[in-house]
Amino acid sequence: MNRIDKLFREKKEHILSVYFTAGFPDIVATAGIVKSLSEAGADMVEIGMPFSDPMADGPVIQKSNETALRNGMNIKKLFVQLQEIRNEVDIPIILMGYLNPVMQFGFENFCMKCSETGIDGVILPDLPPQVYIEEFQGMFDRYGIYNILLISPQSDEKRIHEIDYISRGFIYMVSSSGVTGAKGSCSQDQIAYFDRVRKIKLKNPCLIGFGISGHDSFAEACKYSSGGIIGSAFVNLLREKGYSADVINQFVKSIRG
Repeated sequence: MNRIDKLFREKKEHILSVYFTAGFPDIVATAGIVKSLSEAGADMVEIGMPFSDPMADGPVIQKSNETALRNGMNIKKLFVQLQEIRNEVDIPIILMGYLNPVMQFGFENFCMKCSETGIDGVILPDLPPQVYIEEFQGMFDRYGIYNILLISPQSDEKRIHEIDYISRGFIYMVSSSGVTGAKGSCSQDQIAYFDRVRKIKLKNPCLIGFGISGHDSFAEACKYSSGGIIGSAFVNLLREKGYSADVINQFVKSIRG
C-alpha cells in the first residue's frame, strides 16, 4: 500500500505536511531535515526540487530555490541523498517541483528513481491534468507513484469533480489564487471556498496549502479539510535558525499547539 493511502486510512484529521526546498540551507541538509521532521511528528514531508523559475512560489521559496541551485542541488543529487532514507523514515515523502527539470532528467527515469528511493507521490503544478492523463498516467501507475493534483478558489464544481476522479492519495487544495507564502488568518472568501469544497463530498481527502503559517491557520485549515501544508514558514525557520533536530522539533510542536 502506498504510504499516502496508509496515512489517510489511519489518520482522518489534523494531518500536518511540511514543505522545504532540497539543498537549502545547505547542500547536505536534506535527508537530515526529513528525518528530524519525522521524529518531531510531521505526518508527511514535501521536498521541493529547486528550479530557476518557480512561478507558483512566493519570495521566501523563490530565494530558497536560488540558494539550493547555487549550492549545487539537482534532481540527480537529491535521489543520491535520499537513497537510504527508507532505513530511517516511514512517513510519506512527496517531491514537489516543476515539469522542466523532470523532463530534462527523463520522465520515466524520474518515476523509476522515485520508486527505487521510496518516494510516494509527486506534485507538478504546471503539468496539466489532460496531459497527465494522455502521456504520463500509465507511467505513474506502473511505478506506483501518485500524482497529486491541485484545485484553487477558481476551480468550479465540474473541474473539482474531474480532478477528484483522476486523483490518488489526496487533493492539494490551494487556499488562494496568489503565490505561496506565510499569511495571517483566513479571509471570509477563503472560508467560503473551503466550505464549498467540503460540501461537494469528494472521494479523496484534501489538504489545504498556501498561507498556512502557524498554529492558528493550521487549526483553521483542519476545520475544513484533513489537514494543512506548511512551507514558507518552515523555510523561513531554516534560514533564520538552521536545521538542528531541536529547532525542527520546536517548530512542529508550535504548529500542533
